[in-house]
Amino acid sequence: MKSLLTLLVSTMFLTAIAPTYGQSSADNPFFSAYKTPFGVPAFDKIRPEHFEPAFDEGIKQQSAEIANIVNQKATPTFGNTIEALEASGELLSRTSTVFFNLNSANTSDALQKIAQAVAPKLAKNGDDIALNPALFQRVKTVYDQRAKLKLTPEQQRLLEKTYKNFVRGGAALTAEKQERLRKINAELSVLTLKFGQNLLAENNAYTLVIDKPEDLSGLPASLVNAAADEAKKRNQQGKWVFTLQNPSIMPFLQYADNRALREQIFKAYLERGNHNDARDNKGLMASLVKLRAEKAQLLGYANHAAFVLEESMASTPAKVSELLNQLWAAAQPVTKQEAAELQALMDKEGKNEKLASWDWRYYAEKLRKQKYALDGEQLRPYFSLENVRDGIFMLTNRLYGLRFEPRKDLPVYHEEVLGYEVKEADGRHVGILYMDFHPRASKRGGAWMTSYRRQEVQNGQKIAPVVSIVCNFSRPSGNTPALLSLEETRTFFHEFGHALHGLLSNVTYGSLSGTSVPRDFVELPSQIMENWSQEAQMLKLYAKHYQTGEVIPDAFIEKINRSSLFNQGFETTEYLAASLLDMDYHTLTPDQMPTDVLAFEKQSMDKIGLIEQIPPRYRSTYFQHVFAGGYSAGYYSYIWSAVLDADAFEVFKQKGLFDAQSAQSFRKNVLERGGTEEPMTLYKKFRGAEPDIKPLLRRRGLLRDL
Repeated sequence: MKSLLTLLVSTMFLTAIAPTYGQSSADNPFFSAYKTPFGVPAFDKIRPEHFEPAFDEGIKQQSAEIANIVNQKATPTFGNTIEALEASGELLSRTSTVFFNLNSANTSDALQKIAQAVAPKLAKNGDDIALNPALFQRVKTVYDQRAKLKLTPEQQRLLEKTYKNFVRGGAALTAEKQERLRKINAELSVLTLKFGQNLLAENNAYTLVIDKPEDLSGLPASLVNAAADEAKKRNQQGKWVFTLQNPSIMPFLQYADNRALREQIFKAYLERGNHNDARDNKGLMASLVKLRAEKAQLLGYANHAAFVLEESMASTPAKVSELLNQLWAAAQPVTKQEAAELQALMDKEGKNEKLASWDWRYYAEKLRKQKYALDGEQLRPYFSLENVRDGIFMLTNRLYGLRFEPRKDLPVYHEEVLGYEVKEADGRHVGILYMDFHPRASKRGGAWMTSYRRQEVQNGQKIAPVVSIVCNFSRPSGNTPALLSLEETRTFFHEFGHALHGLLSNVTYGSLSGTSVPRDFVELPSQIMENWSQEAQMLKLYAKHYQTGEVIPDAFIEKINRSSLFNQGFETTEYLAASLLDMDYHTLTPDQMPTDVLAFEKQSMDKIGLIEQIPPRYRSTYFQHVFAGGYSAGYYSYIWSAVLDADAFEVFKQKGLFDAQSAQSFRKNVLERGGTEEPMTLYKKFRGAEPDIKPLLRRRGLLRDL
């Protein structure tokens, strides 16, 4: 069964070989196999009006498929029940996959209205399956006989996961509680969509318009040119427009000499979703937290975090808190020392002002230049988007033998999207990779990887995956190509790691394929890729000046390495603060939900002693990961996976940066296996032991504090 919960977070299975469906519209591309290269979605033919009929027909077909499973007279078996359930909902999955991906990467008013309309239908369909007593009884019958069945390890894993999904979906509840669960699920489906739509609107609503050249003081030419380009797009020629998109606001905060303007744009950033208007998210997120807590208790869990974490590597809120608090204790003294250094720099300049949150990045950049003579803008010319892309291609070729060939014949959902065919070293087809790099009003913020088709085996034939990377990187400006910051470069490597997880999957069942793993394990393939991005040996292969072709000088590499621990207190603290805020919300019971979420947020941050100059990376009203992105009670997973990736990368540091044997072991034991085994089992098959936290602490300069 194509899980509706999975569909709604847009990492979904989509089949390449689809039967012809009964058509409600002769030209609806969802009702027949895509007549495209490699069976990729027919983006050139898909229109908004095609979605609702396809959703309705998909729900109708899956309902009929479930009825066939339930009504058969044959004794329940793994094949006629578990595999039949796994195969159901093909049309619905095809439609949902394209729709929710487009709604994130290239939305419109029409798509947003459709999302609101179909969300309750999808929630109901999911509940109709999860709460079907006859279907659950068949699944339970097979599950109870599992010890007697001759199943492969992957079949055993699918059976266990299917049974648990029914129990966690409410199948064992009383009829009265099931009815309440249905109402909660319907409400949650709408609220999460609305939260994300509000945030997108908030991001697009604000602009900082500058019309005086002196107000551009301190800003690098690349940012000024980009702001001028943005102004032209908005018919404000002769001015400069800055937005809340990361490639605009973050360098502005880093370089703008005008403190008042830094304060203005940063406060706008902090107040997203908090204006007591139609786009306000306070009430939405409060309802989300309360409903999640109520649902968890209905299902027999103490709170939402306990429900979520049962299926994670961490397993309990207590273990998550233990890790986060251990790291907090190490990071907090470093953060306070950093704040004191920045305040001293302000004092030395005679500002007679107290360090504020809108000053941190500005003075941190000044201090970085003083300590390490490192200017991020001097590095950008060595990290053109094309060079970084080619470097990643080169790295994956050395590690895994992969080749990436541009395909101009693939339909795309936006003119900026690029398509590649991915091949093994011997030319065998691996899958299709789409990449979508730059911000636009129709795209939500951040960066992510998603799937249009998951790898699986159908009728003995391996179905190749179709995956996509979606980012919000700095745009080209004039005749200058897109030049990435070090942070954007790391992000590209990160998302490519997710893409490899999807592309290199080699399993039988789609619901166990690729990134279908616990949240706190899914970040391992992405975060380990980041390690290569700044290794000297790797930098010399791809970091080349976009004009001269000069390889990045050793002096710059040395500065990058020397400054690697700089500002790590800030980086770690703002992340941990958001993670702890997430856990505080999701360990509440329904009767504990505060009426004032901002007061609760402040109380949460005061409790851990977050200094006033650093807000959590995501405040409550724009915490998209948690309230609209599938990471509720799971934002901690990045740091959990960081422990794994730092420990795992030690293998390559010891055996060689491009050691083929180590790479093949990582591919075989992690990237190919998806969710077919317990994550720790897979990790130990690669590493030989459970992870050690010390490599992460060393990498962040925090080891001395424990």
